[in-house]
Parts: sequence; C-alpha cells; structure tokens
Amino acid sequence: MKQKNPGKTPEVGEKNSEEFLVDPYGRKVTGLRISITERCNLSCMYCHNEGADCCSCGPIGHEMKPELICGIVREAAKLGACKVKFSGGEPLFRKDFEDILACLPPLKEVSATTNGILLEQRAKNLKAAGLDRVNISLDSLVPEKYESITGAPPGSLEKVIKGIDSAVEAGLTPVKLNMVLLKGINDNEIDSMMDFIRPYKGKVILQLIELMDIDPKLSKYMIDSKAFEKSLAERSSEVRVRHLHHRKKYIIDGIEVEFVRPMDNSEFCAHCSRLRVTADGKFKPCLLVNDNLVDVREAKPEEVEKLLRLAVSRRKPYCTPVKVPEEGKK
Repeated sequence: MKQKNPGKTPEVGEKNSEEFLVDPYGRKVTGLRISITERCNLSCMYCHNEGADCCSCGPIGHEMKPELICGIVREAAKLGACKVKFSGGEPLFRKDFEDILACLPPLKEVSATTNGILLEQRAKNLKAAGLDRVNISLDSLVPEKYESITGAPPGSLEKVIKGIDSAVEAGLTPVKLNMVLLKGINDNEIDSMMDFIRPYKGKVILQLIELMDIDPKLSKYMIDSKAFEKSLAERSSEVRVRHLHHRKKYIIDGIEVEFVRPMDNSEFCAHCSRLRVTADGKFKPCLLVNDNLVDVREAKPEEVEKLLRLAVSRRKPYCTPVKVPEEGKK
C-alpha cells in the first residue's frame, strides 16, 4: 500500500465488502478514471474525448479544481476505490497536475494516460508527486504516418520517444504503449513496435487496442478482431489472463502484448470496475452513455459520497448479456 502522505489513514481503499460501491449488477467500483482537461495538442482521427459529445478542446475555466478532484478521490477511497487513472484530453496540459497528485490519499495505484509529447520534462516531478506509471499513446513509428493519424506537427514523434525514455528512467513503469489498430494504416507495424520495446527489457508493454466503431466514417479501419486475436495466440509461447475484464496477455518472443477489445465485448462490461469523471465535474457511469451523468462540480464536500452512490446506482452494462462476476454477487 502506498504511503505518499504518512498522516493519512493507511487502510484507505481496504474496506469490508458491504462498504464497497456496488452497482445493481453486482460490479464493485474499485477505480476511478478522471479526465482533468479536454484540452489537447493533438487531433487524433479516432479520438472520442473520453465519451464526450464532441472532440473540441474546452476552456480552462470549466475544469475541476484540484480540491474537488482530490475530494472525489478521498470519498471514493473510503468506499473501497484503490486505483485512479488520470486522462484528458492531454492531462499534462494541466500545470497543476503535480499538485493534484500530491494531495491524493494513499492508493494502490495512480496512473495517467498521455500522448507523451510533454512528458520528457515532467516525468521525474510527476513520479515525485505520486504518479506510479503511465500509458503513452503511440500508433506508429513512421513519422509521416504518426503525424497523419494524430494531426501532430513534424518532430512530435521524436518528443514522444524521448518521453518514453524519461518515463522509464523516472520509474513510471511499466509503461504501456497504447497502439490503436487501424486497418490498412498501421496494422503492419506490430512487429516493428515489438522490436521497439524489446530493449526496454519488460519495462514497456505493448497494448494493442481495437478501434471503437462509434463513427461510421471509421468503420473501414476496423480489423477482424477474432482473427487477429487468434494470430496472437498462435504466435505466443504463453497466454495470461488479467482479472480486470478477463483480458489476455500474449507473450511473444519475450514481449508482453495485450489486446484490448472494448467494443461488443460482454466480458469487458461484466468486469468493469471503474467510474469515470468528466473534466467539467460529472460522474459518468459508462463511457458510451451520456444521458445518466451526475453533476458534482457544485457539490459541497459532504454531498460527494451521496452523489458517488447515485452515479454507481446508474451503472448499466453497455454490452449484453452480462454474467455477473461471482465475487460481486450479494
């Protein structure tokens, strides 16, 4: 258990089962995914902006203040949440990100997802403030292709690679490289990406992500997920299964490769243990649903727990049928 703040109660996140946040389908909420900004320095072709209705960058003024973010985490931790992942937009656009990290209660894991462009200069400070590890988006190792997918200016790929190096050096490991698979664009780069992470000797993991087919214009870039996963299995020397979402890890030539299938995946929903929080202060029970949000931005500190429970009561699996995990049944 982490002890970033010695004055805090050490058992935060370790509660009796009846004190956990449990939704109507028996799924415990043990983690938060918090978007701390909608601002970003990229315009990726597949971006869904954490489920927002559009991908426009929001103004600074509507973002949650550090005090609210930390208050939400503290209340959730009292009810069993032990992991937090920060996202955006690009979370490193927040100059006060280190302040947010420093005020968190002790947790099992604090992570962030970033495009890595701004990471080189801040990796050490983020680690010192309490960040445990990072996910870094990297869809191609070919500069022109990377720029085409992300809308990044020339030279950005080099900054991302330096950000990866800095994250490893700072101990923000294991670094997970998020590669969204795009048929006919980057699906021929998987071996190159594996070769790229091999020198990091296990400190960097490749996470291949199925494109979320929520935009008809992108459907032509969808890969055949079943065939692709079968090919991974045939190449692997070992297959491990993660408890969260029952995702599979494939060990291929000593490289750890994970395939993430969030779409039309009842296993993904059945084992979902996260509650999302939008950058403007709303609890979001499901990534793909926008009509059941719970506004917490104007809430008083003593009201946050009630709103957390309300949001969890609105959680409903997006993909069905769902088999409720045995440990979640009451």
